[in-house]
Amino acid sequence: MWIVVGVASVFLLKAGAAKSLVPSKLQSLAELLVDFIRGIIQDTMGPSGMRYFPFISTLFLFILFSNLLGLVPGSFTVTSQIVVTGVFAIAVYGLSLVIGFQLHGAKFLGILVPPGTPGWLLPLMIPIELISQLARPISLAVRLFANMTAGHVILGVLFGLTIAGGLLIGWLPFSFTIVLYGLEVGIAFIQAYIFVVLTCVYIGDAIHLH
Repeated sequence: MWIVVGVASVFLLKAGAAKSLVPSKLQSLAELLVDFIRGIIQDTMGPSGMRYFPFISTLFLFILFSNLLGLVPGSFTVTSQIVVTGVFAIAVYGLSLVIGFQLHGAKFLGILVPPGTPGWLLPLMIPIELISQLARPISLAVRLFANMTAGHVILGVLFGLTIAGGLLIGWLPFSFTIVLYGLEVGIAFIQAYIFVVLTCVYIGDAIHLH
């Protein structure tokens, strides 16, 4: 985790050091990431959500670099551990609750009652909505953990088949490994994107009482 923090910090410091009018490749990449994250926030939370940009961008970059560095042979994938993704998910959902109660007080409990629900349905709808709310951090944690773990398990199996097959047939699973590596790079980005989008949705719900 410290390596991930170090690599991400060096990337951002080097990208922001020049600040030239004609950006370098590193600066252009950093600007693309900033615009990308800003777009996610504004699409899900609106302009008022920009106050949470530092938190959202830190979360996105940490998960992205964790996923990517985990693809280096011999390294360790932080996000393939349920305790790590679980802490992230609980922190995100806990933050959304704090924001909701801070902005709306007791009215925030209205998220348990969908708009237009008849009074006679409340005893049924409130427990369902409560279960739905409690499932948010679980699904958030398991989704990232499961996707990163599954990809690495498949890569491990293919590498094992490559070694077992030798020169005769080992090339076949090895060729699949190369293709899967390219796919895993895409998945590393997609999973960071999904985690951050859901984070923005949860915080946006707390802000706007959706």
